[in-house]
Amino acid sequence: MKPSLDLKTLEAAATWYVQLNDGEADEARTQVWQAWLQACPQHAAAWGRVEALQQQWARMPQQAALSGLGAAQKQRREVLKILSMLMAVGACSWLAVEQVPYRALMAEQRTGTRERRSLRLDDGTQLELNADTSLDIHFDANQRLIRLYQGEIRVQTAKDPALRPFIITTGDGSIKALGTQFSVRQFDDHTQVGVLESAVEIRPRRQSGHVLRLESGQQVAFDRDAIQNPSALPAGSTAWVHGMLSVDDWRLGDFITELSRYRPGVLRCDPAVQGLSISGAFRIDDTDTVLENLGKSLPVKVRYVTRYWATIEPA
Repeated sequence: MKPSLDLKTLEAAATWYVQLNDGEADEARTQVWQAWLQACPQHAAAWGRVEALQQQWARMPQQAALSGLGAAQKQRREVLKILSMLMAVGACSWLAVEQVPYRALMAEQRTGTRERRSLRLDDGTQLELNADTSLDIHFDANQRLIRLYQGEIRVQTAKDPALRPFIITTGDGSIKALGTQFSVRQFDDHTQVGVLESAVEIRPRRQSGHVLRLESGQQVAFDRDAIQNPSALPAGSTAWVHGMLSVDDWRLGDFITELSRYRPGVLRCDPAVQGLSISGAFRIDDTDTVLENLGKSLPVKVRYVTRYWATIEPA
């Protein structure tokens, strides 16, 4: 049975392809790639797809192949677009079979690791994109629609003279703004919504008749079938907009997982210290300093295989 491949694994394989062919590969980078490749069957399977795409390029007309490879070397987003187009057709029909959400790779708006972006939409709405986020924006005469494929956004909606509804859709359902400021994060198996001002209406994809009105100061998780019970929105839940990660009594393992969103390469936490508690505000644009300071407040140390492969271990 073939291992199931998700979008992040495929994107990681594509990124490794770019890095190993940018003319600057060294022994340390190659070792990290090999460690990633051997870490799990999904990584090996994803790399096999990349090799198949490489062979596909080899059969392309020379000028087109060089053009595609040049774009990949110059811009990571471009290689992902090229890969996604190749995945969608011809020899890569496996994409449709495995139902990989390649639309995220082709999204109109994308951010990478350590990248955040602010957008002011045509209606005056302010949109903040966190790292590793992809979405499409579709405004017409009847609605203002954002399709969020992955990642996290914060929205400050503007009043619309035409009274068009403002709706965000994810793989799990829809969120309708009621003149509000709120955040939406798409996880692999659910969507998380937090309301900072006013309210939103949430509808699961398979239970569209079930509507939850989520009020200011609340957050909730939902999937395609159900909505969980709302809870209090933690302080600092959108601190990432200001370049901060704010946590209060988090498990160290969860903290490291969250921090890895803002750091290239591999960042792991040894099971022996995952249960330690951590609180504070940390600058996500300087993860090296965050890691250096962990040992000052917790009985841990950071072991580096390379600059891009780090593990948090017992001191």
